[in-house]
Order: sequence, then C-alpha cells, then structure tokens
Amino acid sequence: METRVGVCNLCEAICGLRLTVEDTGTGPRVTGIRGNPDDPLSRGHLCPKGVALADVYDDPDRLRRPVRRVPSPDGDPAGDRWEEIGWDEALDLVADALAATINRHGRDAVAVYLGNPNVHSLGSMTHGTALVRTLGTRNRYSATSVDQLPHQLLAHLMLGHQLMLPVPDIDRTSYFLVFGANPMASHGSLMTVPDFAQRLRDLKARGGRMVVFDPRRTETARVASEHVFVRPGTDAHVLLAMLQVLFADDLVADVPAYAEGVEAVRLAVAPFTPERAEAASGVPAETIRRVAHELAAADRAVAYGRVGISTHPHGSVCVWAITLLNVLTGNLDREGGAMFTSPAIDVVGTGLVGRGHVGRWASRVRGLPEIGGELPVAALREEVETPGEGQVRALLTVAGNPVLSTPDGAALDAALPGLDFRAAIDLYVNETTRHADVILPPTTLLERDHYDLVFHTLAVRNTARFTPAVLPKDPDARHDWEIYRDLALRLVARLDRKPPLRRRLALEARLRLSPRTLVAGLLRRGRSGVTLKKLLAQPEGVDLGPLEPGRLPGALQTRDRRLRLAPDLVLADCRRLDEAAAPEPDGLLLIGRRHQQDCNSWLHNSVRLTKGRPRHQLLMHPDDLADRGLADGDRVRIASRVGAVETEVSASDSMMPGVVSLPHGFGHGRAGARMSRAEAVDGVSINDLTDGERLDVSGNAAFSGTPVTVEATGAP
Repeated sequence: METRVGVCNLCEAICGLRLTVEDTGTGPRVTGIRGNPDDPLSRGHLCPKGVALADVYDDPDRLRRPVRRVPSPDGDPAGDRWEEIGWDEALDLVADALAATINRHGRDAVAVYLGNPNVHSLGSMTHGTALVRTLGTRNRYSATSVDQLPHQLLAHLMLGHQLMLPVPDIDRTSYFLVFGANPMASHGSLMTVPDFAQRLRDLKARGGRMVVFDPRRTETARVASEHVFVRPGTDAHVLLAMLQVLFADDLVADVPAYAEGVEAVRLAVAPFTPERAEAASGVPAETIRRVAHELAAADRAVAYGRVGISTHPHGSVCVWAITLLNVLTGNLDREGGAMFTSPAIDVVGTGLVGRGHVGRWASRVRGLPEIGGELPVAALREEVETPGEGQVRALLTVAGNPVLSTPDGAALDAALPGLDFRAAIDLYVNETTRHADVILPPTTLLERDHYDLVFHTLAVRNTARFTPAVLPKDPDARHDWEIYRDLALRLVARLDRKPPLRRRLALEARLRLSPRTLVAGLLRRGRSGVTLKKLLAQPEGVDLGPLEPGRLPGALQTRDRRLRLAPDLVLADCRRLDEAAAPEPDGLLLIGRRHQQDCNSWLHNSVRLTKGRPRHQLLMHPDDLADRGLADGDRVRIASRVGAVETEVSASDSMMPGVVSLPHGFGHGRAGARMSRAEAVDGVSINDLTDGERLDVSGNAAFSGTPVTVEATGAP
C-alpha cells in the first residue's frame, strides 16, 4: 500500500488528490481518495465526484477494448450486438469509413462533436485538435455552444482572444455580484475556484458581501448575503439597467485610456431603465439602483455571471454587460476585481489556442455563422436530416453524449440512425454512442499524465501542476492521444486529396510527440521559470502567487492593444432586445440545475454518486402547484414546443413563482445503452424539452426560460 499524488479533472476546480494504491493480487487498485492539503490551489478540498474517480476505472460497464456493432440477422436494430475487436482492425474500420465519406461526398459530409471532457484531457488538448484539422470539415460542433459560447465570443470581440476571460479575484474582493452561477455546486465555471465555500467564508470574515441574482434559491444563493429572484431570460434587462444607472447617476469611474466606445455604450443602454427592467424581470427598480450603487461604491468589487446568463436568447448581451460593469466601476485588472492569470503555459499569448473568428462560414440549412471555428450544435440534427450537397453522412463523437446534452435531444436521437456511418471515442455505450458502428475506448484519468492547459488560465490563483499517471495502463489499452494519432495518420493515407508532403511529415512528427514532451516544451517557452523537472519533483503543484494587476493593455490580444467596449454585433443585439415583445406574465418557464454529485450525463453509473435522496424531480413553487390542482409528489407531464416528458413534481419555495426546474444530464435507460447503474436512475432529459430554434446571437443554445406547461399525467 502506498500514497500517490493525483488530480481530479472531472470539473474546472482541478483539485489535487492523495490516492491510496494497494496491490490486490491482480494489479494495483485505488482504494482511497482524499484531498491534498499541500496543493496550493485546492488546499485539501475535494467534492464527492473526486472520491468516485476510482469508480470509473473499476466500472464493469466501461469499455476496455474496441467494439463494433454486429447487426441482427433479421435487420431489427434491437437485436444488434457488440463484438470486441483488435485496435488495428477498429482503427482501420473507422479510417476507411470516414475517408470513403470524404472522398465520395466532400469533407463537410463528416461531422465531429467534442464533449466537455475533451478540455479536461491533456491528450485531447495536444492531439485531438490535429485529428479534427485532418478531417477538414466545417461541420465541427462541441459542448461550447451548449453553455459558454457567449463568453468566448465577447472575449474575442472585446479583448482580442476567445480565452482571454476575466477571472474574479474572490480572495481579495469585498463585493461579489453573481448572476446565474452556482459555484457552491460547480466549484466555479470559467473561474477555477476549488473550495469556494471557504473562500466565501473568508470574504464575509473581512466584511465583504455576495449578492446573487437567480430564479432559484440555489446552494450559492442560500449562503449569499442577499438573494434576488429574477425571471429567466431577463437578466439582460437587469444588467443593462445597472449600466444605465451608472451613467445616469454619474457613477462611472475613470475609464482606462486604452478603452474605446464609452459613448456608444451610454447610448445603447439609455433606453433600459430600472423601471423597464422591473416590468420584464420582476426585480424591483429600487433593488437594481441600490445594487448598482453598492457595486460602484465598494473598495474592491467584481461582477460575475455564468451558465444562467449564457443560456438564453440574449446571453451575449449579458456577458458584455457583466464585463462593462467591471470596466465602468474601475474593477477590471485590479486587485479584488476581474483579473487575468499569468500561467506557466500561456494558451492565450503563445497562440496555442487560436484567437477566434466570426462568420467565416455558415451552416448549410439555417445559415448560422461559425464562431471560433465551430457551428452551433443546435444545427447538427438538421444538417443530418436535410438532403442535398453537403449533407452530413458520417459522425464522429469524442467523449460526448449530445442526445442528452444538446437542445431537442430526442430529435437528434431519431436522426442518428439515418447516418451512413457513426464512430465514437468514448468509455461507454451511452445514449449517443449506442448508435455507433465502432467505439474506440481510451484509458481513464488514473492511467494517464495530466496538466490543465486551460484551467490554470482561468484560476483564481496562479499555480502549475503536472500529475503523472497514478496507475499503469493495460498493455492492450490506448491513451486518447494515441487514438487521435493513429486515426489521423490512417485517415491521411486514405484520402484521395492528400495534404502536401511537407505538411504530412510535419503532422506525423507532431503527433508522435507525447503530451508529456509537448508540455515540457511549452513550459520552456514560458516566463515563469517552471520546468517539467520541477513539477515532477513537486507533484502537488507549484504556487506562482496571486493574480497580478496591471496586465492591461499589454496582455490585450487586439491588434492595436485597445479594449473594445462597443462591438457592433452586441450593439445590434441590444436593439433587438429593445424591440422584443414583453414576456408572457402567466406562463411557466423551465430552467436547469446541477448538483454537486452530478457531472453532466456521464457519472450516473457510479453507485456512490447516485445513492441517497432522489434529485431528479421537477421543482415547482407551491403556489404554482396549487394553481394547477397539483400536489407534492404527483406525477406530471411537462410539455414544450418540441416535446414532452413525465416525472414527479416536488414542491419547493426555493423556486421563483412561475419558474420550474429539471436537472441536467438525466434521462438514461434508452434501448441499447449499456450503463446498468445509470439505467436504474430515475429522471428525464431536460433536453427533450429545450428548443433548438431558441439561440443567442452567438449560436449558443437558449436553454434557460423554455416556455412549458405542467399538468397531471393523463390530464386532458
């Protein structure tokens, strides 16, 4: 038995671990996981998901060898079975089918979907992008357009790079204004903040306040200094009204000389008065004015918004307004405000991740513009179903489950069997990969090296950490980067139109470098003085200090090092909001929610994470139940424009009247999936109700505020 240092990469908190590894006679096994108190960022914190890392490794349902679908002799898909095959055969099957599709129908006939775990995997970050570029398709989709695309779009438009995202300096702020975020459950999102609960206690101990706007009294709202209910989909009205107050009441601080567009901002927000915001949102005008004054008067303040403001039809306006609140109150790039990291590997400054772009191409059916090289995932189904030149005929999914994770998932589920070929790189036969012809399973986190390229860039403190694999991989297993490498090289060899020889040789040389080797090189390019040798000697991580003020304008990635406060695209969307009809006052609006024990859709096969009190119910305010003749515990039918589901309802005064909530990531048990524990977990998929026609100007799905009806099961 020995203790090894590890990391949890399941969410953005990237907590450091101490793992007990024991030789059980059949090989080493992890028998205990706890937080690492020596980790300079997470400081010993660990949530229930991290403890369950070993469950994924030990899961008997997890695929350990490639499998291919063997069709039923009678042609009925229900009788299909899975057959294990060797790696060479599996990779050849996938490369043959993808190359044949490209050679016959063009590169855009292949689509690729990247799920959330890709950004949490070092191998996906270093080698997965090369595979996508080799495919050369414009039909690229990912979880980005599910919940965060407005943030990346505004970072690109205002600061010059899609990952130049301001991070709240929560450890030094005195006023923390939060819209639509629940870091008590998420541990931060686009803000890597492990042990948020202790950091909040520290904030309050130094006399600070946290004010939360949310349509549900979330875990975060319950511990806030103040919680304000806001009608889903109306956050933009409230945020713009706060900006209007700053101008009207002469509260705007000295704007940095490197910023431009203040007058255009003033004119754009002038129509959005607090009284108008109250009518739309339910937030009293006096509350809006008071909070705006408090934000401006605080010695150190920061505004922050996340999924709740990203996922409605004006998400980009919300993200823009949050950034402007920080700029116009003098809290951008200052201690206690919205700051920027100085990571050991700078994915922004080095160009490791591209700056981003807008509208270089558009989707075939709806003409939706690409953002940062991706199309909105809400367009995937129609690109599969609509005949014509450029129709998607083959799909590769990588660590994703879009049937449960993307809007109108039931319709996508129905469309997938119509593809000529489907392949997946995934650990499980889930609700999406059950449609695949071949599945290529990578190793688990415990078996591979890890460095967080993105989340060190979004953390509330500057740290660096490289974590070697905790367990050895099976000799016949493949890391994800090895799958990407071997598939990309096979694909190039089979294409009729091959890249020039020089590019092919460069690709092969690049793909044959391991992620560890690439990390070593990237560290040498940095200015921190951190080397791979130093990180290997300190696997708990190296502390590089608090976030530093004064990064701007030098760190700006705009061509002229100017901060653009008034992007045309967002000003136009403000006009669209100004002209929009007022929301219906009496209907029900559906929002999602997350729990600390859930990780999107893929950890429900862990017994320890799914035991205890059920958490799948529809939450509804008692008054809304009474108005419909319903009672707590009744089984109800929830219907939207695109679909309907049935589940139990739970009375909860944590809900704003007129708002109901279902959790994200549920809805297992579909025929053909092979996740035995998940299939026994009650619950329905919220995305069988969300509408792929409701999009933000960025193309992000507008999940929040879906109009629904709720009635007793069997009601006329």
